[in-house]
Amino acid sequence: MFCPLKNRGKCLKNNKKLKNLANCDNIYLQQKIMNEEFKKPYNPALYEEKIYKLWEESGFFNPDVCIKKNLTSENSDYFSIVLPPPNVTGTLHTGHAFMLAIEDILIRYNRMLGKKTLWVPGTDHAAIATESIVVKQLSKEKTNKRELGREKFLERVNTFAKESHDTIINQLKKMGASLDWSREAFTLDKKRQEAVFAAFKQMYEDGLIYRGFRIVNWDPKSQTTVSDDEVDHEPRKAKLYYFKYDKNFPITIATTRPETKLGDTAVAVNPNDNRYKQYIGQTFSVDFVGVPLSIKVIGDKIVNPEFGTGALGVTPSHSQTDWELADKHGLEKIQVIDEYARITTEHPDFHGKKTSEAREIIVEKLKASGLFEKEEEIDQNISISQRTGAVIEPLPKLQWFIDVNKNFKIKSSVLKGFPAGIETSLKKLMSGVVEDGQIEIIPSQFKKIYAEWLANLHDWCISRQIWYGHRIPVWYKGEEARVNLESPGEGFEQDSDTLDTWFSSGLWTFSTLGWPNKTLDFKNYHPISILETGHDILFFWVARMILMSTYLLGDIPFKKVYLHGIVLDKNGKKMSKSNPETAVDPLEIINKHGADALRMAMIVGVGPGSNNILGEEKIKAYKHFGNKIWNIARFVLENNPDFKCNREIALKHSQTKKYIKEFDNFVKNITGDMENFRFHLAAEKLYHYTWHTFADIIVEESKTELKSENKNTENFRNMLGFLLKEQLKLLHPFMPFITEKIWLELPNTNNLLLIEKWPDCASRSS
Repeated sequence: MFCPLKNRGKCLKNNKKLKNLANCDNIYLQQKIMNEEFKKPYNPALYEEKIYKLWEESGFFNPDVCIKKNLTSENSDYFSIVLPPPNVTGTLHTGHAFMLAIEDILIRYNRMLGKKTLWVPGTDHAAIATESIVVKQLSKEKTNKRELGREKFLERVNTFAKESHDTIINQLKKMGASLDWSREAFTLDKKRQEAVFAAFKQMYEDGLIYRGFRIVNWDPKSQTTVSDDEVDHEPRKAKLYYFKYDKNFPITIATTRPETKLGDTAVAVNPNDNRYKQYIGQTFSVDFVGVPLSIKVIGDKIVNPEFGTGALGVTPSHSQTDWELADKHGLEKIQVIDEYARITTEHPDFHGKKTSEAREIIVEKLKASGLFEKEEEIDQNISISQRTGAVIEPLPKLQWFIDVNKNFKIKSSVLKGFPAGIETSLKKLMSGVVEDGQIEIIPSQFKKIYAEWLANLHDWCISRQIWYGHRIPVWYKGEEARVNLESPGEGFEQDSDTLDTWFSSGLWTFSTLGWPNKTLDFKNYHPISILETGHDILFFWVARMILMSTYLLGDIPFKKVYLHGIVLDKNGKKMSKSNPETAVDPLEIINKHGADALRMAMIVGVGPGSNNILGEEKIKAYKHFGNKIWNIARFVLENNPDFKCNREIALKHSQTKKYIKEFDNFVKNITGDMENFRFHLAAEKLYHYTWHTFADIIVEESKTELKSENKNTENFRNMLGFLLKEQLKLLHPFMPFITEKIWLELPNTNNLLLIEKWPDCASRSS
């Protein structure tokens, strides 16, 4: 028997090398061997790895091979996506597997439609996250990165990243992801470095990248800046303290952080608040717990008269809002907290103290001096670094930024509403292409969320105080600064900071296709057809890709954005690699139940943007479904040994014609779901049709006809063969392994199911 999965290419009859089972003329032998195979329950562990290897060896994940083999026309429509690059920080969890299942469904479906289909794989260096893991490893070894030095430390990180990469690639293959491995990329490899430099240089020359002193989110634990989108807001109980700076100050303020008041330069009130109108414009010299301050009372409508006392102590150097107030009202900015979250004020009672310690001391001093009025417990959102869990300190720092509001002239463009030569800003570009539908967001409610986020977008801080990542390509010599990939000459020293990871991953849709070079891949596959990713990184990644592509290319990066929800554990918590209690290794599930069962369990019942609580019972149910498909195939082959599957013969009997016509409508229905990204509905309908229509009704009814061996038997055999083959095609994007295995066992199948054509009802007579 020919079996690509066992003794590939050998026939038990004559032991000759054969291309496929159809070359064996002993139908009885075929039937006997296949029946032996199908008598056992389907065991995915026996087949999945071997099937994936067979797919890889075929080369059909690569659209160039499909074109060369005349499976796809050079003139066919293209379909392309890029894999959201997993972070090389360890392993994937089932949350990532959800993403892979959706994307592989998209790819396999479009490949079966005959399109030039490309799925680009790759991984992300995830600078802060990866570096922090290695820093922890070094700490356990009683050393640190400073002792190692930059070069040796980066060698250590690269070793860790490579090990993580290899683990992740294995997981991607186990899930059945039909990625074109010949095009694999890494956000920190040489080609991506070329793209990063080209992007930085162009933005710098257009004045969109600048170095400035501004308030940033500072992570005291990792000792670096983080972006607004890398900050979580954790609800906690907090105390709101009411007090006056000193006895001569007429206004009571309220704050949850008395220690920051050491850097206050103003008190802001609403200009319409009658309680404080008389003080607006006055400046008071105060002695705040032994520290002299100059406090100006300013009026600003930003102040909510209903919160606290309606008076806001303004600390420009330790609050983004207060920094903007200071710019608006010309206030002094005094920094009183350092990078380690310690007080820098020279007063001996506070200097060098942790912010939490200083808070207690200040409250006690206020109480002792009679300035303390009261305290109350409130609910407050605390800013937490996603990567380290540290409480974020807003600090003024000299950093690199991208100006999202500055106007620039578009050099070349195919964008509607933004022709070449027009002046616009990055924010307007990012808004316009989504607002007017050049980019469609699925589900549509995220379009409004995107617009609201964009309205509040600040300049993007792109510099990080870490060693792992793309080093900022700016070189200094005295007052001179040059943008250059390598040292421009003796005496120049490169900026020590690295770029935010999202800068390089923001180029992902086109850097993976060869940009800044003019490549065939870029010409043939960009903009990519759809970006599929989790809704939780809409602002992290999706928005930044829109920014980069519209600016650098004058084009959209993708035509559609499909946002899936979050996979939650059984307790409803988001799965995260940083939390072992919630992270479930998909390999454990695959080893136990198979990849097909996991894929179906993640898809059925979970629409675009919906979160998914994944339990083992659901996965078991689809393992049983796989076995049901296996048993159905066995029955059809036992009763149709030469596997007749002629649709026209099946149409010559009224009852078999009825089932064929019903199936034609079913195919139209499923195709409509696939075209409109209703994969959850398509999968559920396929499950019900295969189990409850085909198995429970059609197969059961056919048993009588097959036993009687009458004039209608051939009609029923052909109907069963036809419907089995067509169902395998429809199921293949969802359950690729078992469908391919069964397909390979069918007589007269000359190709892999991977490259079979999707059923086309439009060409069939009504």
